[in-house]
Amino acid sequence: MAYFLIIISAILVNNIVFTQFLGICPFIGVSKKIDTAIGMGAAVIFVLILSTIVTYLINLLLVKFQLEFLQTIVFILVIAALVQMVEIILKKISPSLYQALGVFLPLITTNCCILGVAILVAQGNYKTFGAEAGLLTGTIFAFATAVGFALALVLFAGIREQLSGKIAERNGRVAHRAYCSRFVGNCVYGIFGNCVKKTIEFRTTEITKVAYLLGYFLFLGNKKGI
Repeated sequence: MAYFLIIISAILVNNIVFTQFLGICPFIGVSKKIDTAIGMGAAVIFVLILSTIVTYLINLLLVKFQLEFLQTIVFILVIAALVQMVEIILKKISPSLYQALGVFLPLITTNCCILGVAILVAQGNYKTFGAEAGLLTGTIFAFATAVGFALALVLFAGIREQLSGKIAERNGRVAHRAYCSRFVGNCVYGIFGNCVKKTIEFRTTEITKVAYLLGYFLFLGNKKGI
């Protein structure tokens, strides 16, 4: 049950993009098309899980030899190595996806989402819901966080595809992205926040915002043919 709560919390309630605002650069830059968003999401899942496992084990050695001050530098080096491996694999297997991701693929190295989760797991500073903080729990948390990031990316890409050329023409691209971001964030947080509201702080006003926004988009879709 504890692992289930960790997964639900990391994916839906405490989504790392919508509630903690980590990983915003690839979230905004690689969300124009669903195919590209899926590719980036898969790459982040792979890197995040592997980096969490490797950095957790390395952190045990750092603590043993009292070298905790090297934690951030070592973690960044590990993440950079894994990103290079993913880049080589994608370039060999899927050149089109490699070209579509462009500069945002190597920028996974500086994605604060990856480093943030690695540090949280290494320090045990995350909600375990009664489970023992260890490698297994940390890996589950990292997997759920990565899936939450991929879900946010795909949802945002889908909305941008649907609204492309409508809101963007009237309000500009920046307003378009901001509006879509707010809409998706409200939906995820408002709808699924009630699932674990007894253990996680929940803002009930979000449901009202989701209702208004959803009604507006349904009206806009019917009237404009979106």
